[in-house]
Amino acid sequence: MSLLDAIDNFYERLVAEAIDEARQPEDTEDFLADVICVALNRLPPRYYRHAIDMRFYLPDQELDEMKQKVRVEVAQARDYVLRRQRGDEC
Repeated sequence: MSLLDAIDNFYERLVAEAIDEARQPEDTEDFLADVICVALNRLPPRYYRHAIDMRFYLPDQELDEMKQKVRVEVAQARDYVLRRQRGDEC
């Protein structure tokens, strides 16, 4: 195991949860992967080593704000990817 295998970005989990909530029947895996990439590129990284530490030390208000920010970014990323697929100007 390398050092990088021991480090994760907390926003990845939050984006995955938001994607599950916003998922539509017509969404393909490729489409969702693109949405995830766009959303994560628009969010600041928040690295941690142990998920339990992140959840324990993160104040509820900050977590709620992060989740709201993620929902907004996922919605915007969905729109962006859909426009790109249609060939619209972005």
